[in-house]
Amino acid sequence: MLYPLTTPSRTILDLSGLWKFMIDEEITPIDPTQPLPTDNVISVPASFNDQTASKKIREHNGFVWYETNFDIAKPLRDQRLVLRFGSATHEAWVYLNGQEITHHKGGFTPFEVKINDYLKDSNNRLTVKLSNILDYTTLPVGNYSEPTDENGHKQRHVDENFDFFNYAGLQRPVKIYSTPTDYISDITVVPDVHLSESSADVHVQVATEGDFDAVKVTILDQAGNPVISGSSTDQILHLEHVHLWQPLKAYLYTAKVEASKNGEVIDTYSEEFGVRKIEVKNAQFLINGQPFYFKGFGKHEDSYVHGRGINQPVNILDINLMKDMGANSFRTSHYPYSEEMMRLCDREGIVVIDETPAVGLMVTFGFDVSMLESDDYHDDTWTKLKTADAHKQVIKEIIDRDKNHACVAMWSIANEAATFSKGAYEYFKPLFDEARQLDPQERPCTYTSIMMANPKTDNCISLVDVIALNRYYGWYIGNGDLVTAEKATRDELKEYSEKFPDKPIMYTEYGADTIPGLHSNYDEPFSEEFQEDYYRMSSRVFDECPHFVGEQLWNFADFQTKFGIQRVQGNKKGIFTRSREPKMVVRYLKDRWTKIPNFGYKK
Repeated sequence: MLYPLTTPSRTILDLSGLWKFMIDEEITPIDPTQPLPTDNVISVPASFNDQTASKKIREHNGFVWYETNFDIAKPLRDQRLVLRFGSATHEAWVYLNGQEITHHKGGFTPFEVKINDYLKDSNNRLTVKLSNILDYTTLPVGNYSEPTDENGHKQRHVDENFDFFNYAGLQRPVKIYSTPTDYISDITVVPDVHLSESSADVHVQVATEGDFDAVKVTILDQAGNPVISGSSTDQILHLEHVHLWQPLKAYLYTAKVEASKNGEVIDTYSEEFGVRKIEVKNAQFLINGQPFYFKGFGKHEDSYVHGRGINQPVNILDINLMKDMGANSFRTSHYPYSEEMMRLCDREGIVVIDETPAVGLMVTFGFDVSMLESDDYHDDTWTKLKTADAHKQVIKEIIDRDKNHACVAMWSIANEAATFSKGAYEYFKPLFDEARQLDPQERPCTYTSIMMANPKTDNCISLVDVIALNRYYGWYIGNGDLVTAEKATRDELKEYSEKFPDKPIMYTEYGADTIPGLHSNYDEPFSEEFQEDYYRMSSRVFDECPHFVGEQLWNFADFQTKFGIQRVQGNKKGIFTRSREPKMVVRYLKDRWTKIPNFGYKK
């Protein structure tokens, strides 16, 4: 899927701004053929939850409605016009001038529809009905129920089966873009690097709709100078003296595609790409033939007022804070992040583990870890959940969207699923097969493993290229006891290394909730002193394990969750506050990470 760009043959109408907004209380039916019966407005793109002073709106489960009006300039009306949503969380029904024109389920991937046949000459009315309902068929997973109130009205209730707030709405850009009626529909770029020769063969495939005489592809260097060109919809272009895309040292080429008819260029599109080689060999994660060490974070798209909505200034600040402290990577926990963030990471050289929204795939998820005392623990997740279709769909959509991104080094198929329970392998095997079949760049695949899934009990480790562990020894297990936590961490990593000697191991979550400004002479949990001691303990063990290839802590910044006895205004495991102020541990991590090279740390 191509990202909307302005080119000599394409233009964009951005629908960002104030839209009408209302929640649907399902008492009086809302008719999409009529203007939305409200004067209330909300900003798009952003989550709707935190934009009003209403607790009722913030915590609403069910349906909400958006509406805006737009005009199309006359010179564009003969063009192909496409309405595109960066996302709509979690399910959307889209109406244009009262007619339903498309429907999409899944809250973190883009979708689009041609709108020419539904347009009026002026004052076009775009209406979107959204659902934020999550259940046992959706990703993420929610516990859904329909209680009745004292008046007998049906209520909709979602209890999130995960530990972050269920922000929803039109959280990413909504745009209308134009193309010629005959157009370039997709571009796939696959670089094959010859490291010993400092060269690369770049396989470029161009999909078109319509009748073209010729399709020309020109590779431009980062300065915009042409390097090589060829005329075909499927060709290999050879680059000599190639500039590699490296972690924190990005170099981007551009594949400029021109589709022509009768000697005239009809459509043109430029796709940026990086030339780099990703491999997993001999318990190492190799980027351009060198053993890479992940230093970074699990994150969330989460900021004040915007909620999960795109926030470009915060994205830029986050990347700058990462680079300043020597970090080189993050995981898009627990859903695909915005296309704008992925493009930024391409440019900045940030290595990304790209994760699906498959979180909550464990029906007994919670903070009670007593089940960890037995290796025999299992639940009935895979008989209750019906998420396979949604899971397969989102794998296709995320790879279709992100296949050309140099920053994407690995796919994460799920986060903290019940891989210890009967039926897990049968569930995940076809999904891993699907991902590997769809990705033209053949990136490694993993999932992040919950603590109940250990070397003895995890049924799915054979499917992954990299063992990615989420572990909380010293926090959820043995809270405050870092001596026991250090031994447990060391013992488990040793067991993984011995049982799976060919697989690299990394931590994709580890951390401790920390209240900023809380200090203790006794390094008590929740204090800034304890958080630093926790990370120092973890680092000691990581450095001892030869198969250990990376540390992505949890979390980059404090983030919002649902309210509960375990959470006071959210999860406080961030090393930065939600407003991006550093906690004490940042200085320690900066000192550590700036001394650890990106390559060759583990020989």
